[in-house]
Amino acid sequence: MLTPARNTPRRPLRSALVALLGALVPLLAAAFLTAPAASARTEAPPEAAPTAALTEITDFGTNPSNLQMYLYVPDNVAPNPAVLVAVHYCTGSGPAMHSGTEYAQLADRHGFVVIYPSVTRASKCFDVSSPQALRRDGGSDPVGIKSMVDWVTRTYDADTDRIFATGISSGAMMTNVLLGDYPDVFAAGAAFAGVPFACFATTNGSEWNSDCSGGNLIRTPQAWGDLVRGAYPGYNGPRPRMQLWHGTEDDVLRYPNFGEEVKQWTNVHGLSQTPSRTDSPQSGWTRTRYGSTGDQAPVEAISLQGVGHNLYTWGMGTRVITFFGLDG
Repeated sequence: MLTPARNTPRRPLRSALVALLGALVPLLAAAFLTAPAASARTEAPPEAAPTAALTEITDFGTNPSNLQMYLYVPDNVAPNPAVLVAVHYCTGSGPAMHSGTEYAQLADRHGFVVIYPSVTRASKCFDVSSPQALRRDGGSDPVGIKSMVDWVTRTYDADTDRIFATGISSGAMMTNVLLGDYPDVFAAGAAFAGVPFACFATTNGSEWNSDCSGGNLIRTPQAWGDLVRGAYPGYNGPRPRMQLWHGTEDDVLRYPNFGEEVKQWTNVHGLSQTPSRTDSPQSGWTRTRYGSTGDQAPVEAISLQGVGHNLYTWGMGTRVITFFGLDG
């Protein structure tokens, strides 16, 4: 220990220390009395994303398959906004879905928020085949997408009765999966060139099911409906409405899948296979509605004569928004 030299004047030093402590003690006491107790502290809410710009959100919650989350929030975002999940095709990405569809522009017009999930696995395809993906909270991509929805709901106080999903090809298949796994979360979906829920199911780790893609899996409406109901056993609440789109010349996910999707979702809603209304909103299109005749029928199916797999064209998003009721 160091000691003061013999010739160091101790009394002035002691007096200075006493004075300093006298000044500090009231300050320390005041800080202690006014500081919040550790148990009373709450976690800060998530920070909102910039508006009118595609923004990547990280640390949004449970994400077992390492998806990326991209978000578009319009400048005029509505109070308690609706949420649209727009799911990309194989080889695509969230940013590609943002730039290749008109949902951001429609969000600018109507004030809803758009989530663009993005796959990081090599195939850039969503998992719509594993046992984990085909049951509620089982794991894989649906869990990550549900976390994205929860993050937006917390951050923007979103309307939990107006959460929707749409997708193209792999994203259309994921739309079917999301509505099957989380019927209490999604109000409606729109699937462009997809397949029924669980049609792509595999148990060997493969992402591809050739029997399904080739249109060879033909089941009864009851059997298809049971697959959806089995994803969330015991659920007896309302089921999401579904809009289905398919081209008759689809050579990737063959056209018979369209009819099987219609079987599945009409059965899920307890509806007849006979349409309530059939019309042609555009040349070469045949639209059938089941359960009602209006724009928000429980099931709506649009068949595009002579059109292949890449059926999505600019403008179709407007019809999706009408089916969802987001343009009112």
